[in-house]
Amino acid sequence: MELIVRSRTGKVSERHQNYIKEKLGRLERYLDKISKVTVEVAEEQRRTDNNTHRAQVTLVGEHGILLRAEQRAADLTTAIDVVHDNLQRQIERYKDKHWRRGKLRRQGNEIIDVQPEANGTPADEARNPRIVRTKEFQVKPMFSDEAVEQMELLGHDFFVFRDAGTSEINVLYRREDGNYGLIVPSEVQR
Repeated sequence: MELIVRSRTGKVSERHQNYIKEKLGRLERYLDKISKVTVEVAEEQRRTDNNTHRAQVTLVGEHGILLRAEQRAADLTTAIDVVHDNLQRQIERYKDKHWRRGKLRRQGNEIIDVQPEANGTPADEARNPRIVRTKEFQVKPMFSDEAVEQMELLGHDFFVFRDAGTSEINVLYRREDGNYGLIVPSEVQR
């Protein structure tokens, strides 16, 4: 597992780096093939309270699974602890979902057929959300500032558009802090 620790507001102490390695290294117990973990830490100054620490962890696992968790806390170790717990839950949910959804499962050398249970309860359906609507629309070429304007006019939290400069499909989204984020496609590295 490749672990990258970055700080936006200074240097991460060796003590914190060791803690991050130890804590996030435990995630390999839950997901075998973790290829890369990127940790971004920052110390933020707030008016309401003293400084808070933000930890954002992005995990790339087998079959291109991408998990992300973010937490703010009074100290960095608390933020890392909560992020670890969140990622652990996400991994368990991912594994559970992929195990139950599969038609065939391999057990030892024999293949067994997994049938869905007949008594599907609303609680099961809540844990397994499904696509209930498909929407088609024309993706018009535009620049990102035009996409922001369009998104604001529609009142949406995200907007899909074709970048006029690169001709690639991009996704613009509103961040928690009120700013915007832009998702741009890249080639998958294997």
